[in-house]
Amino acid sequence: MSRLEAKKPSLCKSEPLTNERVRATLCVLKGILTSSYGPSGRLKQVHNGLGGCVCTTSQSSALLSNLPVTHPILKILTTSMQNHVSCFSDCGLFTALLCCNLIENVQRLGLTPATVIKLNQHLLRLCTSYLKSESCACRVLVDFSSPQRLLCLVRSIVTSKPACMLTREETDHISALVLRAFLLTIPENAKDRLVLGKSIIVPLKGQRVLDSTVFPGILIEVSEVQLMKILPIKKSDAFKVALFCASLSGDLSDTGDGTVVVSSRVSLENAVLEQLLNLGRQLVSDRVDLVMCQKVIHPSLKQFLSVHRVIAVDRVGAALMEPLSKVTGTQPIGSLGSISPSSYGSVKDLCPAKFGFKHFLHLIPNEATICSLLLCNRNDTAWDELKLTCQTALHVLQLTIKEPYVLLGGGCTETHLAAYIRHKTCNEPESMLKDDGCTQTELQLITEAFCSALESVAGSLEHDGGEVLTDMKYGHFWSAQTESPSVVHWPDLLSRCGCGLYNSQEELRWSFLKTTRHPFAPQTCLPHEATGSTNNLILDCFTAKLSGLQVAVETANLILDLSYIIEDKN
Repeated sequence: MSRLEAKKPSLCKSEPLTNERVRATLCVLKGILTSSYGPSGRLKQVHNGLGGCVCTTSQSSALLSNLPVTHPILKILTTSMQNHVSCFSDCGLFTALLCCNLIENVQRLGLTPATVIKLNQHLLRLCTSYLKSESCACRVLVDFSSPQRLLCLVRSIVTSKPACMLTREETDHISALVLRAFLLTIPENAKDRLVLGKSIIVPLKGQRVLDSTVFPGILIEVSEVQLMKILPIKKSDAFKVALFCASLSGDLSDTGDGTVVVSSRVSLENAVLEQLLNLGRQLVSDRVDLVMCQKVIHPSLKQFLSVHRVIAVDRVGAALMEPLSKVTGTQPIGSLGSISPSSYGSVKDLCPAKFGFKHFLHLIPNEATICSLLLCNRNDTAWDELKLTCQTALHVLQLTIKEPYVLLGGGCTETHLAAYIRHKTCNEPESMLKDDGCTQTELQLITEAFCSALESVAGSLEHDGGEVLTDMKYGHFWSAQTESPSVVHWPDLLSRCGCGLYNSQEELRWSFLKTTRHPFAPQTCLPHEATGSTNNLILDCFTAKLSGLQVAVETANLILDLSYIIEDKN
C-alpha cells in the first residue's frame, strides 16, 4: 500500500501583475515575439532538452504551441492567442504583441483596473467602427474580377515567414500557385450558397521550390511496382469508382466484450476470404474500374481484381476520404455486404504521374472543387514551415471571400489607427466621457498607452537598428537606416511607406514614432486610384486583424483585472 500524503493547501497570490518575476517573464515572452515579427524577424529554434524534433520557426502557431509556459497569466495569454490563430490562422504575433504592449503600458499609469478596462473598451469600439466604415483610409476593397490584390495578399503572407527560406522568384511562384489552388476550389455555377472545395497539400521534400505545381483533382501516392501493375490505363468513357472506408484485409473486427462462437469444422479465415471474393465478384459484375480503400485490401482480393482489370488502391488514409468522396461522387462503403448501385461514383480520367522520386495516380474529376498542391522545398524544416504558410494563405483567402476587404500592411494600419484615435479623443472627448465618470486626464493617459501599444507593434517590424517614423499627412509607417538622424534629409533615405502605397517624394513631414507629437488628423477616404496604381502592396487579412485587435484588448483587460491567482499544488 502506497504512503498517503496530507493534502497541501492551495496557494493564493494577490495582485499577480505587481510581482517582479511575473513582469520579467512577460517581458521575456514579449521579447521572443517581437524579435520574430515580420519579414525580417529572427528565427527561433524550439526543442525539448530531453531530445525530440527541433522546430525552427517564426510563426505564432508553431511558437505558441511549442513554448512551455507554466504561470497562469502566461497561460491565459498564450491560450487566447492560440484560439485566435486556430480560428483565423493569421495575425497571431500581432495579437500577442499588442496584448503584451497594452499590459506593459497600462501598468505604468497607476489607474484602477475598472477605469482602464472601461476606456480600453471605448477605444476598441472606436477602432472597430472606423475600420468597418467607408471613410477608413487603411481598408481596401477586394475586386475578385482582378487577381492582383489577392496575389498581393498571398505574397505578403509568404514573405512574412522567413523560415520558408524562399528567394524572390520562389516567393512569386508559390504565391501564384496558392492563389491558383484557391481559385480551383471555387465552384463555377454557385447559386444561392457558395460552398468552397478543398486544396490538398501533397509533400515532396528535397526538390526545388520552383518544381511545385497545382493539379485539379487528387494525387494518390503509390509505389512504382503498384503503378506498373495497373498500367496502361485506357478507357474511352468515365471510370466507375468504389470507395471503401471499411477494411478489406480479412481481419476479424474487434468484438469488444462479446464472444465469437465458431464451429470446429469452419475455417474462419476461409469464410472471411470467401466473403471478400464475393464482394470482388459483385464489383466486377457492376463493371467497377477503380476500387479504393482507406485501409488494407487482402492480397487475394487484389489479385482477383487485377485479373479482371480492376485497379485496386489501398491505404489511402482517412485524410483523403472526404476529398475522394467529393471528387468521385461516391458514398464510402462501410461493410462487406451487398453494395447499393448509388454508392458508386466516377472520375473523368486516371493518369500516372511521377515527380521527383515519388509516383502518383492522378484522379481527374468530371466537375469538382478539389485540387492538389504539390509542394516542394529543399529540406524538412523549410517544407514544414512552407506548408504551414500555404495553409494560412489558403485560409485567409477563404476569409476574404466572406468579407471582401484587406487592410494595408507593413505597420501602416497600426500607425494610421493610432493617429486617428489620438485626434478623435483630443477633439471629441465629450462623447467618451459623458457616461463613464472618467476624467479627461484619465482618457488622455489611456489613449496614449493604447496608441503607443499600436505603434510599438509597427516598430517591431524594424530589426536592424533603423529609425522608425510616421508621416504627418497619412499617418503611415516608414523606416530607414541612418547613423545621424538629427541632420538627415528624410526623402533621400526613405523610398516607400511600410505598405508600399506612398513614396517619399510627396510633400510630407515625418516624426519619430516613439516621440511625443501634437495630434493630427490623418487623411481618410482612401482614393481608389491610389491602390489601383500599385502592384506590390503589403496587405493584411481584414477579418483576422480585426479579430486580433479585439482579442488583444479583451485578453489584456482580463489579465489587468486579475486580483488573485489560486493554485492547487496537489
